[in-house]
Amino acid sequence: MDLEEIYRRDLNLLIALKVLIEEGSVSKAAIRLSLSQSAMSRVLTRLRDLLNDPLFIRQGQGLVPTERALELNQALQGPLENLRQVLSPNVFNPAECSQHFTIATTDYAMQTILPFALARIYQEAPNISLEFAPLQHEQLAQQLSADGCDMAICRPTKPVAPLAKDSLGLVSVFCLLAKHHPLANKELTLKEYLAYPHAMIAISDGVKSLLDEALSDQDKPQLLLRAYHLEAALAISEQVPVIITVPADLAYLVAEKNQLVVKPLPFEFKPFDYSLLWHPRCEHSAPQIWLRNVIKQECSRLISKRVQDMGLVE
Repeated sequence: MDLEEIYRRDLNLLIALKVLIEEGSVSKAAIRLSLSQSAMSRVLTRLRDLLNDPLFIRQGQGLVPTERALELNQALQGPLENLRQVLSPNVFNPAECSQHFTIATTDYAMQTILPFALARIYQEAPNISLEFAPLQHEQLAQQLSADGCDMAICRPTKPVAPLAKDSLGLVSVFCLLAKHHPLANKELTLKEYLAYPHAMIAISDGVKSLLDEALSDQDKPQLLLRAYHLEAALAISEQVPVIITVPADLAYLVAEKNQLVVKPLPFEFKPFDYSLLWHPRCEHSAPQIWLRNVIKQECSRLISKRVQDMGLVE
C-alpha cells in the first residue's frame, strides 16, 4: 500500500482496536478514549469495515477478539510503541550521546575560550566528537545551513537574521608591553600610544576596523606586525618597543606567563559582543540545546571572570 493510501485511512482506528482488545468492552473503551458509548460503537463499525473482519464476538457482557483481531494487535505492538516514543517528550542524556558536532569559530575563540569549556563538555558527554571549522564571516549563513555547521562563535560583523544568536559576553581590547618597554612603568597616554610601533593579533572578527574607527580623528599608529599568533609579536618585542594589541582575555592568559605588562587603551573603545549563533533548524534539537547551554555558561563565565581578575573593571 502506498503512503498516500495510508494517509487517507484513519489510523486512529488502530489505537481504538488496541484499547478495545485491552478493555474487552465498548463502554470501558469509550471511557478510556473520552467518547460516548454510541460514538465508540460507531468506531467499532468503522474498524470492521476497514479491516473486513468482525474483530469481536460478544460473550455475555464482554467482547472476545477474533483471531484476526489478535493478529493485528500483535503486529501493532512494535509500531505503536515506536510511535509513542516519537511523540513523547525527548529526555536528553548527554552521557548517552554519540553525536558529531561541527562548530565554526575564530582563531580568538579557539585559543582563548573554547579550550576551557571542553573539560565540562567531555565530562558530561564523553562519547561525542567535535570538529572546529574556520569561521567565514561572508559565508556565515551558508556555513550554518548548507555546509552543515551546527553553531558558530564569533563577533558578527553584519546582521545575522534569520540566524539565532545568544551573547557570550562583552570583550574589550588591551595592550601588552614587554617589561623592559619604556612605557612599562608609566601610564599609557594617547600621544605615546600613537608614537610607538604596534603589533596586532588578528582574531578574524573585524576588531582592527573597530580600533581604526575609534581613532578616526587621529594619525594612524605605525602597524609593524599583524599576525594570527602572539609568538610572532613576542619574538620582536625583545628588540623593538612594540605595543601589542590583544583581546582582554588573551591578555589574561599570556601576560604573567610571558612577563608582559597589561595596559588599558588610552582612548574610549566600546567592548564588542561575542556571540554564539545557530541556524533555526537546530533550535529545538535536544543535543544542540545541551551543547549551546554548556558553551554559553562556560564561555560567559570565563570572559567575565578574566577581565575582573585582571582588575581592569570594577
